Amino acid sequence: MGARLTVLSRRWCHLCDELLAGLEPLARELDFAIDVIDVDERPELEEPYGELVPVVLAGDLALCHYRLDIEAIRAYRRKIG
Repeated sequence: MGARLTVLSRRWCHLCDELLAGLEPLARELDFAIDVIDVDERPELEEPYGELVPVVLAGDLALCHYRLDIEAIRAYRRKIG
């Protein structure tokens, strides 16, 4: 795998489920690994990201939140090579 994306999620979040379902095939296509972090298990993430979940991060860079932005993911992949 080339690069990694992190998805900040919650177990009970239907938007999170939808985002992950769309991101997984895209990540395979673009050679991204995906790490999923449950915000409810990481209190330090609640303040900066709690209202934005689901969030797709590339390092500290938020690529999208609430809904999957396929073009933002593709643009990031092009940027990093």
